[in-house]
Amino acid sequence: MTPQNWAHDYGSPSGARLAGMRAAIGTPALVLGASYMGFGAFVHQAGFNLWQGLASTVAGWALPGQIALVEIFAAGGSLIAAAIAVGLANARLLPMVVVLLPILRAGETQAKPRLAHYLSAHFIALTGWANAMQHCPDMPPPQRLSYFLGFTCVIWAATVLATALGFFLVGILPAPVTLGLVFLNPLYFMLLFVADLARKERGLALVIGAVTGPILHMVSPDWGLLATGLIGGSIAFLIVEQGRH
Repeated sequence: MTPQNWAHDYGSPSGARLAGMRAAIGTPALVLGASYMGFGAFVHQAGFNLWQGLASTVAGWALPGQIALVEIFAAGGSLIAAAIAVGLANARLLPMVVVLLPILRAGETQAKPRLAHYLSAHFIALTGWANAMQHCPDMPPPQRLSYFLGFTCVIWAATVLATALGFFLVGILPAPVTLGLVFLNPLYFMLLFVADLARKERGLALVIGAVTGPILHMVSPDWGLLATGLIGGSIAFLIVEQGRH
């Protein structure tokens, strides 16, 4: 495939990086930032200080795992319990890394991962992964990693600032409002894929998950969400694969 066949060609890695930054400024940064404002308020109400909340965002940067960490420690749980809870909450990130990193590394001749690959793995979370899966496969391989890091560095910086802002907004905004902001990001993530239903496996997974999710939650509130993702994704994969043969 020649370069002019790529749907998104920004001319160079630096051009792709700027394009990623521009794509992040706006809805992605605002939605994810709003979610982290809710997290900052949650940190304050749980009795932790600002630096602990910021350290969680800088080093962890996966909202479900961060919330689990704060909840466990606020309830007096042990370090082992916190590690298990965070590990389970963030287990979803492993298949995301496995799927996206080969796309970002496509065309590279070096067999060993570089520092940039480890950095990009740290930044693979819902918003950045969804955006990269939509755009990076249609880019020339040398531009993909630059685009992804440009996009994710902007939204990462926005979440760090939003964590601090939410921490100090406690008492100014009603508690249900600040804590409810946490749920904006999952909704935004879902809408990203609703807008991309041309990819059959994603549309099927969303529909199956929407149907089975409430049922499995009634069966097991603790494991219903995990079972929904596993069942919905697996059935969608099998249906699509069957249709290809």
